[in-house]
Amino acid sequence: MPTIVLLALVGLAAQLVDGSLGMAYGVTSSTLLLAIGTNPAAASATVHLAEIGTTLASGVSHWKFGNVDWKVVLRVGVPGAIGAFAGATFLSNLSTDAAKPVMSLILLALGLYLLIRFTLKGLRTDRQGLPLRKRFLTPLGLVAGFVDATGGGGWGPVGTPALLASGRLEPRKVVGSIDTSEFLVAIAASLGFLFAIGSQGIDFTWVLALLIGGLIAAPLAAWLVRKVPGRVLGSAVGGVIVLTNARTILRSDWVGVGDTPTEGLVLGAIALVWIAAITWSVRAYRNDLAAGRGDVAAVGHGPAEPAGTSDDAAALADVTPVPPTR
Repeated sequence: MPTIVLLALVGLAAQLVDGSLGMAYGVTSSTLLLAIGTNPAAASATVHLAEIGTTLASGVSHWKFGNVDWKVVLRVGVPGAIGAFAGATFLSNLSTDAAKPVMSLILLALGLYLLIRFTLKGLRTDRQGLPLRKRFLTPLGLVAGFVDATGGGGWGPVGTPALLASGRLEPRKVVGSIDTSEFLVAIAASLGFLFAIGSQGIDFTWVLALLIGGLIAAPLAAWLVRKVPGRVLGSAVGGVIVLTNARTILRSDWVGVGDTPTEGLVLGAIALVWIAAITWSVRAYRNDLAAGRGDVAAVGHGPAEPAGTSDDAAALADVTPVPPTR
């Protein structure tokens, strides 16, 4: 029972982050499942089965809040589904001993990307409105879908930063479109795993626990996408993923330093870097807000209103001298 409750809470927290940041449900949930001993293919299958329900709920919620660009959903989601099916088949044919460190290495790389990206860089908004081409979205979907299935997550960490970096789509629509298109990816990955391994190793009670937590969080996350400081949240989530998967790799046959002082020193150093990254992100977010650039750090807001407009202009009008009438 404690495990079921923990999974439900993880599903809730992961969907809250994923729905407001556009990433991290899969990598967060898969990291926990690996940590408690689930084999990689079963962990990824469990997460993707739960995601069929959570991504559907998330997509509907984002649609209701006007956060979805349906052209982007189709152009990135269909190739994403193809890549996910291929990735699921590939992972299912690896042995458990070989797959676990490989999957943790992929998750570690995604975590590092999240940590570095959101700690050091803001989000571009100066190119919004320019079209996103198929020649960009199709390969992006294929790669993100393959990584998502093999890593137990990765659709958001690959797709969301790529679309945000393009600067061509409003941040809240990037998050909403990636979350909505993930429904197609989750179905394809789940089918790939079920065809390859059947239900072997999949605990459907765990699937249900992750699903319930995600369903509770989905509507709230779609609303929070307009409010959440994505820079801070991205640094926090990235650090958790890096720390947990570094531990798995250190204890694998590749490295073999588990339960030694070396492991403690390495994990301690990662924890210090993580704390420093969050501190840096908080300060950068506050500086951006003070400078009137809140959108650089907050995923969901539109471009900051330039000084001298709107309320500022009205305030100036109140103190502007009126020429005397003749």
